[in-house]
Amino acid sequence: MRKDRAKYVAILQAAVKVMAESGYYNAQVSRIAREAGVADGTVYLYFKNKEDILISILRETIGEIIDRVQAALTGLEDPAEMLHRLVFLYFRGLAETKDLAMVTQVHLRQTNPDVRRKIGDIMRPYYRIIDRIIERGVERGMFRPTIDRRIARRMIFGTMDETVTAWVLTGAKYDLVALAGPVVDLLLGGLVRREDERWRREPDRKESLG
Repeated sequence: MRKDRAKYVAILQAAVKVMAESGYYNAQVSRIAREAGVADGTVYLYFKNKEDILISILRETIGEIIDRVQAALTGLEDPAEMLHRLVFLYFRGLAETKDLAMVTQVHLRQTNPDVRRKIGDIMRPYYRIIDRIIERGVERGMFRPTIDRRIARRMIFGTMDETVTAWVLTGAKYDLVALAGPVVDLLLGGLVRREDERWRREPDRKESLG
């Protein structure tokens, strides 16, 4: 059977709305079908189950954001500008639909470990983009060569993720996209004044051992 792309998208959009309102576990497939204007059985022609719908939502959302970021980074050499576009496009992608942001930032975190593993696979290309920006920054002398790449990646994405989550939980009452500049400034500059190097010290052995 040839599947209709319009129906596929309609079901995903309906699922986003229903899950945003009721949460993942309380979102009934029958209600998603009704919201999409299709029969219950039609949903199962496109998706195996509700988990498959959830994963498809994230795959479509993150996939589109990744495509936008890849296109925006083409030809760029400045790590700071690359980071700004990465953050800006992530914020804009999720700010476009409040319900979608609610699903990705809140309800996905309540799923089982198997779903979270699949989410990790979907997010991996995005993490690789962050890694590329970090490497570019090190190569060009903008970032310290001694930084731990994994910690840097977690810090960058963790800051972005928490910023979006806070925006969602406050009811999206302010401009998320406008925060891209301040977030990037903090990521690049840190908290201390540039001339203040007192925080730079080697941990003693007890600290390093935990």
